[in-house]
Amino acid sequence: MPHKVALSRLKLTDFRNYASVSLAFDGRHVVLTGDNGAGKTNLMEAVSFLSPGRGLRRAAYGDITRVSAAAGFSIFAGLDGMEGDVEIGTGIDTSDETTTRRLRINGTTAKTVDELTDHLRVLWLTPAMDGLFTGGSSDRRRFLDRLVLSLDPEHGRRASDFERAMRSRNKLLDEGRFDPSWLSGIEEQMASLGIAMALARQEMLGLLTRLIEESRETSPFPSASLQLSGFMDGQFSRPSVDLEDEYAATLLDNRYRDAGAGRTLEGPHRADLIVHHREKQMEAARCSTGEQKALLVGLVLAHARLVGNLTGHAPILLLDEIAAHLDEGRRAALFDLIDGLGGQAFMTGTDHQMFAALGERAQFFTVADGEILNER
Repeated sequence: MPHKVALSRLKLTDFRNYASVSLAFDGRHVVLTGDNGAGKTNLMEAVSFLSPGRGLRRAAYGDITRVSAAAGFSIFAGLDGMEGDVEIGTGIDTSDETTTRRLRINGTTAKTVDELTDHLRVLWLTPAMDGLFTGGSSDRRRFLDRLVLSLDPEHGRRASDFERAMRSRNKLLDEGRFDPSWLSGIEEQMASLGIAMALARQEMLGLLTRLIEESRETSPFPSASLQLSGFMDGQFSRPSVDLEDEYAATLLDNRYRDAGAGRTLEGPHRADLIVHHREKQMEAARCSTGEQKALLVGLVLAHARLVGNLTGHAPILLLDEIAAHLDEGRRAALFDLIDGLGGQAFMTGTDHQMFAALGERAQFFTVADGEILNER
C-alpha cells in the first residue's frame, strides 16, 4: 500500500467566496455537501493550488481573489507529505502592478512551484471534464499532460519551453526573417523538447494501459484503451536522436508552409489522445453520456493507482460531484475503490445521503454561503 499523503489543516484568506476559513482534517476522506453555489468547488480549487499550475479551473489569478478584498488571496496547508510533515503557503503578490504567484515551504521561499511535487501529487475530476471525449483536442492534450506531470515533474517545464521556442519561430516566419542559423537553432531546440514531450506521453500511456489491463476483471467501471495520434504516429520505437533529427528536418522543410499558415503545423502541440471503450470496442466520443462519465472515472482512478504504485505515495484526489448520476451500488463500489487507493480524497455533492456508504471512513462538512460546518 502506498504511503498516505493527507492534509491536516487548510486555511484560506480572500479566496473566492471565503473571506477567511480554517479547517482541521483527521486524515480520513473529506466530504463537502451543500447547495450549488455554496462554495464546495471553491474549496477544492484551493487544494488544487497545492500543485503546479493554475488549479482545477485554470482561472486568472485576479478572478480568484474575493471581490472587494484589499490584496490577493492566500492558501495555507499543513500535511503529512512525501517527505514528512510540511507547511505550505501560497497565494498571489500584487506589488509593482504585476500579479505573480508566491510559494513558501516550511517558511522558506521556493524557487519554483515545481517544488510542490516533492511533497504531494494532486489529481482531480470535475464536471467540466465530462465533455473531454467530445470536445477539442486541446482539452485532451491538457488532460494528458496533467497525467504525465504527476509522474514526471519536468514535463511541464519542457512543454512551456517548447511553446516559447515555437512562438519565437512563428514570429520570425511571420516577419519574413528566414535567417537559417537563427531558425535552425530554434528548430533544434523545438525538436529536442518536442520529442522528449512525446516520449514522456507515450511512456505514461504505456504504463497506464498495462495497469488498466491488469484490473479489467475487478473494476466496476469500463476500461479504456489509449493511444496518441497526430504527431509522428507509429515511430516512437526508434532512437530518440533519430526522431529529433526527423522532426528538425520537418520543421526546416515546412518553413514556408508554416509562414503561410501563421503557425507551426506539425509537432506535439497537435497530438490528440484517442480513447476507446475497450469492452464495446467503440470510440469514447460515440458512447453515451453515462458511459463516457464511467470511462473517465475509471481512467482517473487507474491513473491515481499508477501514481501511488510508481511514487510510493498515494495522491490526493479532488472529486467534484463524483456521486451524481451513479446508482447506489456503483456509488458503494466507487467509494471502496477510492478507499483502496490508500490516499485522501475530497468529494463534493448536494446530498449527504449519496455518501452514506462511506460511513466512518470520511469527515463530513456542510458548506453554506462561505461558511463550513464540521458535521462529524
